[in-house]
Amino acid sequence: MEDRDGDGRGWGAEARATLALAWPLVLTNLSQFALSITDAVFLGRVGTEALAASTLGANLYWAAFAPCFGLALAAAPMCAQTRGRGRRFVRGMRRDVRAALWACGAAVLPVWVLLWHTAPVLEALGQDPALAALAQDYVRALMWGLPPFCAFVVLRGFLSAEERPAAALHVSLAGIALNIPLNAWLIHGGAGLPALGVVGAGLASALCNVFMLLGLLVLIARDRRLRRYRLLGRFWRFDPARLREVVAIGLPIAGAMSLEIAVFATAAIAMGWLGAVAVAAHAIAVQVATLTFMVPMGIAQAATARVGLATGAARPLAAMRAGHVAVALGAGFMASSAAVLLAFAGPIAWLFLDARQPGAAETAALAAVLLGVAGLFQLADGVQSVAAGALRGLKDTGVPMVVAGFGYWVVGLPVGLLLAFRLGFGPQGIWLGLATGLFLVAALMLARWLRLSATGGLTARRLGA
Repeated sequence: MEDRDGDGRGWGAEARATLALAWPLVLTNLSQFALSITDAVFLGRVGTEALAASTLGANLYWAAFAPCFGLALAAAPMCAQTRGRGRRFVRGMRRDVRAALWACGAAVLPVWVLLWHTAPVLEALGQDPALAALAQDYVRALMWGLPPFCAFVVLRGFLSAEERPAAALHVSLAGIALNIPLNAWLIHGGAGLPALGVVGAGLASALCNVFMLLGLLVLIARDRRLRRYRLLGRFWRFDPARLREVVAIGLPIAGAMSLEIAVFATAAIAMGWLGAVAVAAHAIAVQVATLTFMVPMGIAQAATARVGLATGAARPLAAMRAGHVAVALGAGFMASSAAVLLAFAGPIAWLFLDARQPGAAETAALAAVLLGVAGLFQLADGVQSVAAGALRGLKDTGVPMVVAGFGYWVVGLPVGLLLAFRLGFGPQGIWLGLATGLFLVAALMLARWLRLSATGGLTARRLGA
């Protein structure tokens, strides 16, 4: 079936175009996630306490980091629509990138202040003082990688709009190759360096983020087509109009991300009330669920670019088709990952643990139960992510933020706490509540996309109605 808005593409052609853009983004996400999962694997072999502390610290880190990340993500739909319009798009995309970098730089400073005081924040939330102090050591090393990571995300959004995501993939893969020996060296020591433990894990990830940003800048500068944008040219110029647009698009994205990340961070804190084994099991389940989520996240990023390009070019049927195809691809993958998690929860849990460590068997048994629950909500997680990505292509970010807040905080977390502490389900109850919230968010996000995917709705979004 062909559309009739002038591009001549069919559904099959759109699926191929989306996959061609999505697979490097998926691999980039997986490689970036490998930085944190490498930390978990190395620290899990140091001991349950080290893994639990780094998990608590990482949860606070990502919750605090969400505003910066949301502003960075605003670059992708802005660049895509600017390129789709086709009028002076080189200068326009350079302004989009510059404004996003400025906004991220301003947002990083208060986040740094908060992260520097990780221990008192975690203690105020009821965490064990020893774990909180260890988590602070980890975060104080990790936080220096935040600005380069924000800049990397901005540049990745620019490359997505250009439909040239390979450069980000190449430097991310190089980052993994660097992170493994850095973790081994900095965590365990050697060559005259003392063992740094959790501090070494945080420092390794921060150094890799610096390396990936510098590598991406070099690859862009060496590419004849990309270097014409001169992305850092006249970087000092203040652009209030573009900054306002970054804030208008990025803050709701940041809000939605903050709500989602914070609900999982709060779940980790609630796990802390149930003991170190519960925190460690939760860490394993979150790592695996996040790993599978990287695929629909990459498809969502492709959807943002594809929908944004079509919307900027005033091709509403093409934008509708791009979003529908992306949602179908994300749902298909997550249905497959659900089957894998349900079938192999136990063996997967043991990948993160050393049987010789105290509490390993108990942690593995609980992690397997939580992975089974994660398998149940895989489909919902994929659908909500890709639908949100398609909506970002329309620069529609406010309503998705409200949907996320309602689903996660009004429904998901209260149900989880009720099941865990009032009804006696324990750690499994918290995850069942999170699953309930995810299913609700997925249904509402999909309904929002389907309503706006009518030709009139997409046209209205492009015109700012």
